[in-house]
Amino acid sequence: MSTYVFKAMDLAGGKARGEVEADSKQAVSDQLKARGLIVLDISEKGGSKDIELGFLKRVKANELAVFSRQLSTMISSGMSILRSLYVLEEQTESKFLKETIVAVRKDVEAGLSLSDAMSRHPKVFSPLFVAMTQAGEMGGVLEGSLMRVADQLQKDAALRRQIKSAMVYPIMVIIFAVAVMMALVAFLVPVFVGVFKQFGGELPKLTQVSVFLSHAVTGYWWLIIGGSIAVVIVFLRWKRTTWGRHQWDHFRLRVPMKIGTIVQQVAVARWSRTLASLTSAGVPLLQALEITGRTGGNVAVEEAMDGVIASVKRGGTIAAPLQQAPVFPEMVTHMVGVGEETGALDAMLDRIAEFYEEQVEASVKALTSILEPIMIIVIGGIVGFIVISMYLPLFEVYNHIE
Repeated sequence: MSTYVFKAMDLAGGKARGEVEADSKQAVSDQLKARGLIVLDISEKGGSKDIELGFLKRVKANELAVFSRQLSTMISSGMSILRSLYVLEEQTESKFLKETIVAVRKDVEAGLSLSDAMSRHPKVFSPLFVAMTQAGEMGGVLEGSLMRVADQLQKDAALRRQIKSAMVYPIMVIIFAVAVMMALVAFLVPVFVGVFKQFGGELPKLTQVSVFLSHAVTGYWWLIIGGSIAVVIVFLRWKRTTWGRHQWDHFRLRVPMKIGTIVQQVAVARWSRTLASLTSAGVPLLQALEITGRTGGNVAVEEAMDGVIASVKRGGTIAAPLQQAPVFPEMVTHMVGVGEETGALDAMLDRIAEFYEEQVEASVKALTSILEPIMIIVIGGIVGFIVISMYLPLFEVYNHIE
């Protein structure tokens, strides 16, 4: 069986393009005619010679949100799921997303439901996306569920962009500080070292430290670079382990200078928004809690959800176990409890998410205002230390001359 690329036109004059797996061109033509299409061209797809790196393949949250919103709009306008997928695969610019849509469309053509077809591509469609799509199919409100997914993805992306944009300035300053320090140690200090040899005698302690750093950077730069890369690789592998992820996530919550607070606020905002989206879409509560724990972004949230799931299975509430989880502030547990009592849990969770998203913005601004003077002091201290250590021997020589 080969893959054929076709161009066709429907009875209304709309153009259609796509790929079909079949035994021959005639079989492709028969399939297209059965779908009410007029065949314009059929050609066999050639093998791609491009080198593709699998780990670089990813779909951005905004691209997935646009896909979900467009699919929802088409379905609500009366188009079938299969025809909507044909249209989306034609107009999608992302190559990886287009390949995924084609695969999903083929599975739907083979008789699978949309959610089952999406679940075969976990790198693109998260458990949240699949669960809400499945709930929409079962409840007959697929277009509404897809629109909620799009909103959720866009709000998550906006939260990430907000944090990343706030961290750009501190990161750039740190890179500049390291570059300045390395330049001074590698180029300025050796010049002074040549002068000091002419003076003779023992160098001051501060000068000895700078000279040692200079020799290390100029003579063993390869070891420093290799060691840094090795440390990063070991850290990333350790963080992927179960024990490492547990330790790292709990450590992030305890980092001072408001960093731990921001991590907590982001986790709570994501948890609230995700659970609200799942429950409002009609996903069963136990399944929604399980998915929320897996997509919370922090192991502390996942551990808390284990306790909540056990409580709900016993007929208990959600709020009671949350009170025992340090990651959830007292205000959250009280608001969840009120939402359960009044039957408005979805609306209460949305309010919690909105509140903590605003808190994240305020906390990030406060963090950057704290980091700016600290980084200026650190940079000034580094440059001052190197300059003073280089001039100390000259001052001693001047004192001896007097």
